[in-house]
Amino acid sequence: MLALPLGPPTVRLTAGERALAGYNREVLMPKALFGALPHPTSATRAGRAARLGGVVTLGLAAAFGALSAGSTAWAASPEEIAAAADSAWPGLKGDLFGDRELVEGSDAITLEAPARATDPAIVPVKLTLDPARDIRRVTLVIDENPAPVAATFEIAPGAGLTELSTRVRVNAYTDIHAVAEAADGTLYVTKQFVKAAGGCAAPAAKDPEVAARQMGQMKLRQFAAAEDATDTARHEAQLMIRHPNNSGLQKDQVTLLYIPAHFVSELAVTHGGEPLFSMTGGISISEDPSFRFDYAGDPALPFHAKATDTEGNVFEQTFTAGQS
Repeated sequence: MLALPLGPPTVRLTAGERALAGYNREVLMPKALFGALPHPTSATRAGRAARLGGVVTLGLAAAFGALSAGSTAWAASPEEIAAAADSAWPGLKGDLFGDRELVEGSDAITLEAPARATDPAIVPVKLTLDPARDIRRVTLVIDENPAPVAATFEIAPGAGLTELSTRVRVNAYTDIHAVAEAADGTLYVTKQFVKAAGGCAAPAAKDPEVAARQMGQMKLRQFAAAEDATDTARHEAQLMIRHPNNSGLQKDQVTLLYIPAHFVSELAVTHGGEPLFSMTGGISISEDPSFRFDYAGDPALPFHAKATDTEGNVFEQTFTAGQS
């Protein structure tokens, strides 16, 4: 036989439910709601039950109504969360550049990235530099990444480099800042907001054994000038490096253990024996790093690339004309 509790029903809510519904610390006890009641008769029992049923229904409706309203706030969109969060940029700016003035520099450097990334682990970023400003250094900062400085590029004087593209990981909705330093020391800054999340922890695209076997392989691709190109002295090339570039936040899909950080930390590229550009990189550069750039000079002259990773491995290769 089913045992029923004696006495009037009691509504017990969690502390969170009581807070959301506006209740005090006490549960809904009938005496608190109706005062002292006379000894119940069969008639008063029926009336009390009806009253309590209504109170319980109203109390639960209020509680769950408040919870439902609260859930709307809890389910805020990533855009709303990003807008409400404190910007990391002021602190990063101070840490990286101290009290130096940063000039809004969209005319000196432009940053192109997708407003919403298709793959947060491979987000294309393109930097375009004004040759008249003689830019010598570019710092690429992904504000909300665990390690915000994705890379610092040093541009050699006279290299004629005005465009540089790479691929990065984006871990959360964020501004990406590019700060260019001119030869006269002026700092120019520009930014682009990118909607992406989880890029730093995204599993590697390649099997670990294959990645280890191919690690350090390089390829250089040269592009023919466009038919409508006005500057025939400028050329374009792309350097691709096989490397897992593990961020330290990825998990082995079999053991579920974290894979230690292991990435290309230094890169130097020369053309005809003269420096072209170098890079100091971090965990935000995507797997199998790729760098597409333009340059001035004879495309028949050889390129040389030297990369060093965080485990001390050194990979280098010379590319002669027609070789990739």
